[in-house]
Amino acid sequence: MESVYLNHVVHRLSNIPFRTDFEGEGAALIVKLVWDWRFARVYDENDHLVDECIWGGKQTPDTLADRLIQLMHGRMSVEARTLGDRFPDSESHPPTSIQSWPDLTSNQSDLLQEASLRVAERGVADAASNPDSRLEHLVQATEEMRNAHNTLESRIVEWAGLFLPSLDLDQQRSHIAPAFASSSNLKEAAVLLDVQSTEVEVGEKEWRGIQSVAKSTVNGATDIERMEDSVRELSNIHLPSLSLLLGPLLSAKLCTSAHGRARLARLPASTIQVIGAEKAFFMHIQQGTPPPKHGHIFQHSWISRSPKWARGSIARMLASKAAIAARVDHFGGEPWTSKQVSEVEKKVGEIRARKSRR
Repeated sequence: MESVYLNHVVHRLSNIPFRTDFEGEGAALIVKLVWDWRFARVYDENDHLVDECIWGGKQTPDTLADRLIQLMHGRMSVEARTLGDRFPDSESHPPTSIQSWPDLTSNQSDLLQEASLRVAERGVADAASNPDSRLEHLVQATEEMRNAHNTLESRIVEWAGLFLPSLDLDQQRSHIAPAFASSSNLKEAAVLLDVQSTEVEVGEKEWRGIQSVAKSTVNGATDIERMEDSVRELSNIHLPSLSLLLGPLLSAKLCTSAHGRARLARLPASTIQVIGAEKAFFMHIQQGTPPPKHGHIFQHSWISRSPKWARGSIARMLASKAAIAARVDHFGGEPWTSKQVSEVEKKVGEIRARKSRR
């Protein structure tokens, strides 16, 4: 436990100015309570020192780091609480309000520098152990990899269409990169894709370039699958109920877009419904376009595979259930089971049936 050394009052209380706030009440002492990590002080209205309380005990980078973290969270130091109890009518002021506030000594400056490094290290460690931060990195890395993969895949598909005009670029899109990656020349790729080859002569170096892009595309797809498996694993642990309802990938995306599970659990259903549709929402505000009915949540098959006239109602209902599931996950409720999900799916069917009759 920290020991606190209390100094004697350095000014006589009779010299401290008084004020009368309300007629009929006793005189009120005008004092300022000021503190930092070193000590706490009480000043009168003329910035004359009245009392002080100094941090004693073992002063190390670790103990100072503990104090700094407390102060960063807006908490009072032990010394400040002591003087606050002694002077209950005191008002808190920052050290910058006192011109005579003492500067750091060289030893205190060195100690503060080491302690600040400890605080930073603890912050990094906390972030590394925070599932929200880990999930954010996984989701963003997956999105970046997918964007890069889509670019490479589009490139190899256009390349293949240039050399093989009879190739169906839509139906055979997923087969083009593997065929080019495993072939030693254009004719072999044409055989694998079951199309007629052309008489175009492709040089060895050019083919190697084409094949390199194809292999990168194939490897990228494998890497994305691995990343998505990682997202699923962490999302099922961090958001079990929401993952069961919406699927782990969509749940992770909602959590990341909401900047963490705690904030997601506190958002209203109407906000969860349109998370991911920020651009459309701002266009609605600025240009008067129709407001968005759904954001990321549209990716769920219950919405995307429903008729257009039913999607808004399903999105509202599903967002409200997602809000409940997120709160269950964050506040430690009983995790959902397939029973709750089946009930939600039943409501989706009822909405589709009701909307189809209109």
